[in-house]
Amino acid sequence: MGPADERMELDSDEKIPLSTPPSARKSHTFDFEAVHFSPRAGPLKLWIRKQMKFRPLRSIYIVLLTAKINILLPFGPLAILLHYLTGKHGLVFFFSLLGITPLAERLGYATEQLAFYTGSTVGGLLNATFGNATEMIISIYALKNGMIRVVQQSLLGSILSNMLLVLGCAFFTGGIVHHEKVQVFSKAAALVNSGLLLMAVMGLMFPAVLHFTHTEVHFGKSELALSRFSSCIMLVAYASYIFFQLKVQPNLYGQISQEGAHEEDSEDEEAPEITQWEAIGWLAILTLWVSILSGYLVDAIQGASDSLHIPVAFISVILLPIVGNAAEHASAIMFAVKDKLDITLGVAIGSSTQISMFVIPFCVVFGWLMGQPMDLNFQLFETATLFVAVLVVAFMLQEGTSNYFKGLMLILCYLIVAASFFVHVDPSNDDD
Repeated sequence: MGPADERMELDSDEKIPLSTPPSARKSHTFDFEAVHFSPRAGPLKLWIRKQMKFRPLRSIYIVLLTAKINILLPFGPLAILLHYLTGKHGLVFFFSLLGITPLAERLGYATEQLAFYTGSTVGGLLNATFGNATEMIISIYALKNGMIRVVQQSLLGSILSNMLLVLGCAFFTGGIVHHEKVQVFSKAAALVNSGLLLMAVMGLMFPAVLHFTHTEVHFGKSELALSRFSSCIMLVAYASYIFFQLKVQPNLYGQISQEGAHEEDSEDEEAPEITQWEAIGWLAILTLWVSILSGYLVDAIQGASDSLHIPVAFISVILLPIVGNAAEHASAIMFAVKDKLDITLGVAIGSSTQISMFVIPFCVVFGWLMGQPMDLNFQLFETATLFVAVLVVAFMLQEGTSNYFKGLMLILCYLIVAASFFVHVDPSNDDD
């Protein structure tokens, strides 16, 4: 009995997963392949295997060491050192950007792990809250510093990046991999998201038109009051959308992918890799670290613009969204390659809907509480850009099909937008 028990204990120890199993790699393409130790593994590997029995060390290994993108983590502390030692804003901005990118991806991972324990309803609310946590943290810090235009332009850039670049790359790669057939997705769900995006454009357009036509009852005050009222309405609309999505949408829009659902579920059953309290702890740690780095990032924007000779509008609209959208970009492409376009749309268009209907109105209300005059007047150039982009995406989604040519057109549209903001001078600096 003694040797047999020892053999059984060794077997059970060898089954401790040290990395992400293939079935749980749905939304994270940065994971390393599983690490397997041979029976003749070296002393170091055997010591690591023994240490994995301790939950905290195992959790640190899974969260910090099993994702390839985490090689960028040292750039965060390096940016802080450069801030105090050299004062070169260009390098501080660039390294802060690199340091926040893996944190944004790991925030999404921790949220996904916590959703295993909370159920679909609370999990959906968690994804709505932490899905764009990086953008919200950067925006709140910039708002505290009175950098209202940076907040407006970075959030606008996140919407444009998700709608055009992320969705375009997903359609393009999915269309090339599945060139022999037409990829389909739920047309009804896409139309609901398109309608919400158009409602967001309407909320942004009226304050801008009111300002530039000089038709305000009280100049400078009516525009702000309208923005705050519209923001409250948009938050109510988004809360209704969350309820609709969680309670009604699974029955209404799940018909397209139901045919092979049972086979996929049996093959792709997921299991949590960390415990509930570990996920909560990592969410707190990662959010705190993102908050610290966001401060250095925002402080270096103006200096980076001057030293690198890049307009602040280009930095805010094009470069900053790359940080928050890293995880969405990778997972959207991965799902498109797997021919799961409904999830791709949920990642790309769903994130745009969250920012336009939740994050932007939240920043207006938060600025209201802080005494900052944050409004929905994004200036005519930015509002027109968003309006045209939403129209282009709405036309691409109306058929319920996807191919590589649609993806290529969305990518080319984003390149035009990027070039436009590179030569764009923000008029608010002169007006104010």
